[in-house]
Formats: sequence, C-alpha cells, structure tokens
Amino acid sequence: MDKDVSAGSGITTVAGRLALGITLLAFGLGHTAVIDGVSATDAVSIAQYVGGVALFVAGLVALREGDSVGGTAFSVLGALWFTWAVSDSASGNEAGLFLLLFALVALSLTLAGGDQLGQGMYGLFFVALLLMAIASFAGNDGLVKVGGWFAVAAGVVAWYAATAALAHWPTAIPRRAAGRGVTATG
Repeated sequence: MDKDVSAGSGITTVAGRLALGITLLAFGLGHTAVIDGVSATDAVSIAQYVGGVALFVAGLVALREGDSVGGTAFSVLGALWFTWAVSDSASGNEAGLFLLLFALVALSLTLAGGDQLGQGMYGLFFVALLLMAIASFAGNDGLVKVGGWFAVAAGVVAWYAATAALAHWPTAIPRRAAGRGVTATG
C-alpha cells in the first residue's frame, strides 16, 4: 500500500485540516439532527473560533511558509466560517445565497488540485453546501439533513487526512500501472 504522506503533511496543513474537520463535523451533525438536542446553532461557537479564527490563522501561516494553495484555502474558509458564525441570516434566501457562494469557494478548492484526500474533502463539502443552499431557497428541511451528512463525510475525510499525516498512514489511493488484467513484471 502506498504510504505517501508528503502531500499535506506539513504541520500547518495538519492543523488546518484538523480545524476544518472539527468544524465540518459539528456543522454537519448539527444539521442532521441525528444527536438529540444538538442543532446547527450549537455549531456556531466552534465555527466562529475553530473554523473561523484557527483556520484563518493557519491560512496566514501557510501563506507565510510559501504554501499558496493551503494558505488560500484555510484563510478564505476561515473568513467564511467566521462570517457564517456571526451572521444572523433573517431569510432563507439570504442564507441560501451565502451557502451558494460558500459552495463556489469549495468547488474552486476541489478543482484546484492537490492531494486526493483534499480534493475529496472539498468535493464533499461543495455538495453539502450546494444541497443546503438549494434547501434554503426551497425551504426543504429534508435536503438540509442530506447536506448535513455530506458535511459530516467531508469532516471525516479532513480528520483522516490530518491524522494520516501525523500517524504516517496511507494518504493516496494506489493506482494501477496498466489496464485491467495487466500486471507489471520485474
């Protein structure tokens, strides 16, 4: 099995992914209503301080270290999480617009490349935000819960990516050298 841990193994990336993972898990679980008495509003303080402040600082440190992709991702996501936490969205359409714009940022991060876990994490986050934006525009609580599950999945991937870098677990899916049934010799 491939044990490539070079992509995303810097301490700033690990800290950023841990902060993002915790925030996504809280945000997603709050929207799924799977835990009795826990709602999305319970994720606000985590989103403000861990997702907002900690991610923003991790982004600035990453930029200072020359990591333009991680720095951009963490600082922009930190600013967006902080904004989500301190905003008081009065209407479904206002919340929907914010989530849609937030989804476009996640889509940009997905398409920017990087390691497989990062692309998977941002891709799942994009789907979560897109579903939640559509749900906000349509007033559909069921779609919000589905989006919450995608956010939980993104949080699990972010947590795994950070933990894998620290524990030297596999971070890449092994690729086959050739087509089906062809084996390498030597």
